[in-house]
Amino acid sequence: MRTVKDLIVKGKRVLVRCDFKVPLNLEGDILDDFKIRSTVPTIQYLIDMGAKIILMSHLGEPNGRIVEKLKFDRIQENLLEHLDLSITKAKDCVGIEIERWTKKMQAGEILLLENLRFHKEEERGDLGFAKKLAKLGDIFLNDAFASSHRNHASFKVAKYLPCGAGLLLEKEVKALNQVKDNPAGHLVVILAGQAKGIETKMKLINSISNKADFILLGNLVADELQKRNFKPEFPDKIIFPLDSIEGLDIGPETIKLFKQKILGAKTIFWSGPLGKIEEKAFSRGSEEIIKEVIQSKAFSVAGGGETCWFIDKLGLAKKFSHLSTGGDALLLFLSGEKLPGIEILA
Repeated sequence: MRTVKDLIVKGKRVLVRCDFKVPLNLEGDILDDFKIRSTVPTIQYLIDMGAKIILMSHLGEPNGRIVEKLKFDRIQENLLEHLDLSITKAKDCVGIEIERWTKKMQAGEILLLENLRFHKEEERGDLGFAKKLAKLGDIFLNDAFASSHRNHASFKVAKYLPCGAGLLLEKEVKALNQVKDNPAGHLVVILAGQAKGIETKMKLINSISNKADFILLGNLVADELQKRNFKPEFPDKIIFPLDSIEGLDIGPETIKLFKQKILGAKTIFWSGPLGKIEEKAFSRGSEEIIKEVIQSKAFSVAGGGETCWFIDKLGLAKKFSHLSTGGDALLLFLSGEKLPGIEILA
């Protein structure tokens, strides 16, 4: 896969598809800026290389309407906290005025486009909209791994411009390929979180169980699989929880069992918290298993917004080999699915 390091970006308008889909409170304030922070290395690299940087992303579900709470003012403010230079925000993401603006940009300048989903053509994957976006750049970079499973218009800009992966996307693919294709010895997979998206989790279990030694399930995922009478190919590898605390956390017997299964692991993949981690009373299971993963010294990858938020909150982010920005994209990639936003870069 071609990356930004394979492209000559000096003096070029580089249009970067980011994933700034961050959780917001009712007032529209950012609750966790992990995804924004994760793309800063790509932006900094482009600054250092003398590129003109145009950033684009989506946020929320405005369904083609302008929604005040979903405007990118707070994204702009957050980026300013991580980058020591000015960032201009456009009033829209396409149009002649913005096209002219990009042509007047100087090396090192950053323009943040407004929310892509204020245009219904984005989610429709409209090629005409992709062409309008392509007029704003000379080079296209995908740095939005977490959205790369979507067949949306902004990724199709790669049809019209020289393209490649940003540093974040490159890092994600490299780490996940190590889990999927070349796990170092004993592989343990932890699948937890909500029952939502259970079909994707079932697909992952079926595809990775031939390589995994054990697949440890959280309560909600385990319950849903049992409701569906799910029949895995390697049932002995699937480890169900033994007990729970009010159904909101794994119990002490399960913690002990999971620790035994992690013992000797060389590669660990984790998606989804094992309890209701926002409440201290139900966070013990996740915290105990996080510490066990770190202690194992295995190559460790964790993903999903809540999982990464909790690891970060505990101050243990740097103890993991890789924290992924992906949710569904992460599980689909590990299941062997082709992600449109990545495939189009080839």
